[in-house]
Amino acid sequence: METGLAGKGVVVTGASGGIGSACARLFAAEGAKVLVHYNHGEERAKAVAAEIGGAPIARADLTVEADVDRLFATARDTLGSIDVCAAVAGVWPTEDLPVWELPLERWEETVRQNLTATFLTARAFLQEVAHTGHGSLVLVGSTAGLFGEAGHADYAAAKSALQGGLLLSLKNEVARVAPRARVNAVAPGWTESSMTRGLVDPEAVRRISRTMALRKVGQPEDVAAQVVILASDVLSGHVSGQLVTVAGGMEGRVVHEEG
Repeated sequence: METGLAGKGVVVTGASGGIGSACARLFAAEGAKVLVHYNHGEERAKAVAAEIGGAPIARADLTVEADVDRLFATARDTLGSIDVCAAVAGVWPTEDLPVWELPLERWEETVRQNLTATFLTARAFLQEVAHTGHGSLVLVGSTAGLFGEAGHADYAAAKSALQGGLLLSLKNEVARVAPRARVNAVAPGWTESSMTRGLVDPEAVRRISRTMALRKVGQPEDVAAQVVILASDVLSGHVSGQLVTVAGGMEGRVVHEEG
């Protein structure tokens, strides 16, 4: 099906990771001009860029305002236009800590790496939209922001804010400067990627899929497909402010283990 993305300039943040790299590949397959962003995974970013035909890459710490502004300036120079932004980058802290043991330092770092980084990314992209009068922004949240996640309240809170108040505010604000510009979000559930490596063995899948209609772990391509659909003005031109959950029909987290 035609997506209308051919020739569009697309910034994919976190494109060195599993979901981000899948997004970059799928946008490129649709004929888009993709800028591959990374922070720490330079070699992975280079590999993705080479795979999709030598796409430009750029490093930026998305928690640093100047880095984000520089990233979008680079995108503008290399792509010619910035029509789409897939704000995929985020960090899930691996250590399971209940709130009463959660250090303020980790809380602030997690919120900064997920919510603040997305705010800065969105702001820079929407400044482009205010100038060009068009654009599509897709935020990547998490089912943790829908159902909570014991041991990761910091991550759940950041993702909830991202795909709740931030999303719904942005979709209304952007209409002031670009009446047909759109902002949507995707909430992946458990997805097999570098972030979850070692956490989705068969026993883990059995456990974590107990509230899912589709008892399997998603693949990065499952999430990327929804990101591309939402980014497309052809496929989603009358869709804004929506959150698409890609989680196999998940309804929540199991509180008590079997037995």
